[in-house]
Amino acid sequence: MSSVPAVLAIDQGTTGTTALVVAQDGRVLSRAYSEFTQHFPEPGWVEHDALEIWEVTRKVARTALANVGQDADLAGVGITNQRETVVLWDRETLEPVHRAIVWQDRRTTPICQELKGRDLEGDVRRRTGLLFDPYFSGTKLTWLFRNHPELRARAESGDLAVGTVDSWLIARLTQGAVHATDHTNASRTLLYNLEDQGWDPVLMDILEVPEPVLPDVRASSGAFGHVVGDELGIEVPIAGVAGDQQAALFGQGCWAEGLAKNTYGTGAFLLLHTGRNRVESGTGLLTTMACDERGGPAYALEGSVFVAGAAVQWLRDGLGILGSAQASEEMAASLASNDGVYFVPAFVGLGAPQWDPHARGTIVGLTRGTSGAHLARAALEAMAYSTADLIDAMEADSGVTTHELRVDGGAAMNDWLMRFQAGILGVPVRRPSLVETTALGAAGLAGLAVGVWTDGVELMGALGEAMVFEPMMSEDDRGAAVQGWNRALQTARAWSDLGRPGDPKQNRAP
Repeated sequence: MSSVPAVLAIDQGTTGTTALVVAQDGRVLSRAYSEFTQHFPEPGWVEHDALEIWEVTRKVARTALANVGQDADLAGVGITNQRETVVLWDRETLEPVHRAIVWQDRRTTPICQELKGRDLEGDVRRRTGLLFDPYFSGTKLTWLFRNHPELRARAESGDLAVGTVDSWLIARLTQGAVHATDHTNASRTLLYNLEDQGWDPVLMDILEVPEPVLPDVRASSGAFGHVVGDELGIEVPIAGVAGDQQAALFGQGCWAEGLAKNTYGTGAFLLLHTGRNRVESGTGLLTTMACDERGGPAYALEGSVFVAGAAVQWLRDGLGILGSAQASEEMAASLASNDGVYFVPAFVGLGAPQWDPHARGTIVGLTRGTSGAHLARAALEAMAYSTADLIDAMEADSGVTTHELRVDGGAAMNDWLMRFQAGILGVPVRRPSLVETTALGAAGLAGLAVGVWTDGVELMGALGEAMVFEPMMSEDDRGAAVQGWNRALQTARAWSDLGRPGDPKQNRAP
């Protein structure tokens, strides 16, 4: 049997790296995965060893390729990555000069407060679509260069290179021949101008980042150099690059205005494609770069649900109500209704569109008849309600009506949740046959560039039939359910208004 054209997709995540070999006909021919070490040198600090990330990535890529054997004719490599994590390395030796500072790291909070105090955030938001927050890459570089002036001097002279993890992997795979990133990763740095679609000198000045250290910015589907043979045992082009959420958006076939995807994980990430329209949010959402049908630059709105699947994990691990996360589906389905029980899992406050950092987790509507099944159902319902809140905000910002929601992530495999989500939204929910859409997006971006697929239609056709959950809830039932959720939100926020958590007056012994 002749070999089939295929692409190696590298999905470099926060806790591990996955490598998939995806064939032209949509089959995943092989996969490999390995975790790496998390470093917490101080409270609120999160770091990765960039060399360990490279070694793990190299290992899983080689393993996935070896497991394919002669069945695949490898045409290219696609990379998707944890966004906002910063790596700084020596251009000559390709050795990191500091541990990678991870997107979860909060050490730059004082820098963000300083910049906000200089009344810069409005202009920066217009340029970048982002806020001053330690989440994003730019202030991490400010911290590095302020705390290590010797690194700043080397950066200014061109001796050092900086990048998000995609740039780091490209540098290692090409043995230093290419220093590049794509527009989706660049748009998460606080240094990239969404309108001009390039590095912004004003932003570089504000964040004290010298221009010579930054990578070239390229379209997500295209040329990022060639893998050197002794790195992976192959010599093929790196032809696709995107940040993880934008890769998932592409892997879901969301290439045009009005198409949206939600990834249900520990939290949830919802992106709405806005096409060529750069929407400035009035509800606290982020404006970010996405990909069009050929991997070129386009725009999206992005919102995050801080706690999604983590609420189910808490019921399992914290309260012992669930034997497994999967058991929540059967428990929720055992009830005819929620009987007025709502769970607002605001363990770390509420994000968009409420933006209330003081809100805390709240369960309302409890009676003597309340059971563990009610709490399981309420946790699942909360994912659907908070997703609907984000879509409402996105539609208000953009004027775009969402006609369908595409879903992926672990909780997307819960059929009960997907049916309820469709009902609350009043639009179909589409779940792909393969939910590894982040890696598939990277594979698709690379495959389009090297001719494995001729266009997006052929790519999506190869990935198989999706399961569609149609809305079955009546308007009256939907309205009553959402009204109950909104009352629960008000209760969670009112609790924080009565006395901030940690107030020494609360729970004081007599």
